[in-house]
Amino acid sequence: MLDIDKSIDRVIAGIEKKSTVLTQEDKERTSYHEAGHAVILKMLEDCEEVQKVSIIPRGRALGLTWYTPKDDSKHQTKRKLLAHITDLLGGRVAEEIIYGENVSTGASNDMQRATKLARNMVTQWGMSDKMGSMTYGEQQEHVFMGRDFGHTKDYSEQVAYELDVEIKKIIDEKYHLAKAILNENRDILDELANALLDHETVDAAEFDELIEKVKERRNS
Repeated sequence: MLDIDKSIDRVIAGIEKKSTVLTQEDKERTSYHEAGHAVILKMLEDCEEVQKVSIIPRGRALGLTWYTPKDDSKHQTKRKLLAHITDLLGGRVAEEIIYGENVSTGASNDMQRATKLARNMVTQWGMSDKMGSMTYGEQQEHVFMGRDFGHTKDYSEQVAYELDVEIKKIIDEKYHLAKAILNENRDILDELANALLDHETVDAAEFDELIEKVKERRNS
């Protein structure tokens, strides 16, 4: 069973980079970053289900949080998309809570993905009350680019400004939500980060057990 798990991890996330030597500071920062993602996933009902959290380097990533859908629904609803944006911002928010302004570049891919989702919600999927149920910008496929798509701007500079404002509003709101969740569950964040430092990997059952222990301490 362990070999199967390792094989799945290798296919999904890449080969373990055993040659990558991390400093203690790198390990701690990565632990809090991944713990931030995991705690948000656990605390928001519309997020996916946490399967495993790891600080073992794979590919370009120094750590990873695995998750799977809670159901078989093929639709991506507005609530699910907003929850996913919150989760994507969780790593950066965790760093800010622990290290203040001394945040790292480790969340750059997360922020790119969150921003892309927010932009698509506003410009392509009609999920902004202010901008209405319409699309902004035409998607055109270019033969020489294969499957890549170009974007043709078909709106004014004023509309472009309003779109940017709406996108930033989504990101800011979800950033503040992630921060509120992690501050409220700081004890779980710390406990998970410490567990990752000690064991490098925490699976779903271990994470649930960790949360229960923290809740028992809260009530004692």
